[in-house]
Amino acid sequence: MKEITVTNVFDRSGDEQVIDVREDFEVAEGMIPGAVHIPMGQVQERLTEIDRSKPVIAVCRSGNRSSKVTQALEDAGFDVSNMAGGMIAWNEAGLPTS
Repeated sequence: MKEITVTNVFDRSGDEQVIDVREDFEVAEGMIPGAVHIPMGQVQERLTEIDRSKPVIAVCRSGNRSSKVTQALEDAGFDVSNMAGGMIAWNEAGLPTS
């Protein structure tokens, strides 16, 4: 499984899709700008909303749930990386949220 740092996510080119797999109450506290919210429990049924031609970055609170989603998306043929440390690391780095 590939991992990506919060700094690399922040500096991304914009071609990647950031998928936030946290629950509604968690994303209410802020998301990575440009991220799409697909709760972990809905990822399998919403695969058609994810563009297979673009790299995917999976995000959750700490990196644990998103690592499971990363593995599932990888198994489904997506080019996907898990954001190490999740939103905890993003917020600790002082990076912006929307």
